[in-house]
Amino acid sequence: MDDERLVAAAERGDAEAVAAALEAGADPDTVTDDGLPVLCLAVAAYDAAVAEALVEGGADPDRRLPDGTTPLVRAVEGGSPAVVTAVLGREPRTRLPEAERERLLALARRWYERGAEEGLRDRAGGSGPVRRSSVRDDEYGSVPELTLGGLTVRDGHGAILTELEWAFRVLAPVDELVARAVARHDPERVDWSAALWILDKRRSRETWSAVTAHRHGPDPERRLFVLDVLRLHLLFTSNWRNSYERETAELLVAWATEGEGDPRVLAEVLRVLGEAEHRELEAVGLRHAGHSDPRVRARVPLLLFDGEGPAPGAATRAALLALARDEDRDVRAGAARALAAAHGTGPGFTDAVVALLRDPAAEVRARAAEAVASGTDRTGAITDALAALRDEGDFETRLNAAYGLLRRHDPRTDEAIERLGPLSRPGYEHDHRLSAIFRRKWEREDRSAAEWRRMTPNGAG
Repeated sequence: MDDERLVAAAERGDAEAVAAALEAGADPDTVTDDGLPVLCLAVAAYDAAVAEALVEGGADPDRRLPDGTTPLVRAVEGGSPAVVTAVLGREPRTRLPEAERERLLALARRWYERGAEEGLRDRAGGSGPVRRSSVRDDEYGSVPELTLGGLTVRDGHGAILTELEWAFRVLAPVDELVARAVARHDPERVDWSAALWILDKRRSRETWSAVTAHRHGPDPERRLFVLDVLRLHLLFTSNWRNSYERETAELLVAWATEGEGDPRVLAEVLRVLGEAEHRELEAVGLRHAGHSDPRVRARVPLLLFDGEGPAPGAATRAALLALARDEDRDVRAGAARALAAAHGTGPGFTDAVVALLRDPAAEVRARAAEAVASGTDRTGAITDALAALRDEGDFETRLNAAYGLLRRHDPRTDEAIERLGPLSRPGYEHDHRLSAIFRRKWEREDRSAAEWRRMTPNGAG
């Protein structure tokens, strides 16, 4: 009975029920009606969660099947990096013999170099049109899914090869990993994210030098990939002895001042630089405040002033005010946070913030409300501009308006809260703004109840 429950749970893609059936005593290698272990069912369905639950529960990913394959081999051929990761299990380098590891690497490389479409045509034995769609393979990347003659393959073999190499401690050349990442010309692809994560883990001086050397290359996509690696280095510094924080900041400053010719890349350089610490951030921001491309100008404000450190000088204040009046809405939106942080550092800033809160573009109003809601400016004009956002169509903007009014003890707070509508919303379970609003409602209800009891003799109705 437990085995039947296990198969039924796997068929409907219920990973929790799979784990429960295994806990109750189901055989993790239960054979389904087609004579294959239930793990193969999950592999064929591209159900990484069910596959992971089965392997964690004892299913054998290396079990030899009648056709000579294994569930792990089938996962590699299927082309989903997420499924391969789930089926690969723990410590595959010590579990699998060297010959089997080499077989899996060769298989992944063959599929990658030949192409998923050719491999699918071989399997389907057909020459008709291949149906393509893009599917989410994991939380970080998407992958094309190809279907022909009732058979399906995902085109993620480059990422699979990258993941297998790392799992088997094969250090692929950095240049090859970079080439795989950019081969499909799509940063959302699993090939990009797989190479990115592996190169972030490889923090040797040799790897650092080999990755950053690509910033001098002619391909903009390779330069963007380098920036993604540098961004991860900055985000995950505490976990590594070699964090390269100083080297990354120095490199980014040099990159921003040496004349990056592609505006898209330069904008990304400034974005990543904004997450670093360097004495030249303000100078770099001033250098690009008047750049012809709005994507670059939009990244300048937070280089100029982030609310910390000494008050901005005259040149920086002038640049921030000019960016707040920029013709491009994304630039104005980018200026909102810096303007809100700098409101007390010179004349004109309060008026500029009010203008952003009243901007014709909803996105600019939203960003300004977000910046102002938690700010310290209690100016009447800013509070009035916040109150005017109570009827915005965007819930997030209305929430920031209500929260900003609450923090300023404004009498229009209750009306702003009422106009939020239902407060229980998916994704907002732990939102500090809603927590403050709920706390206010409870306190007011408690006070009302206490007042009612005080006014009613013996507490009678």
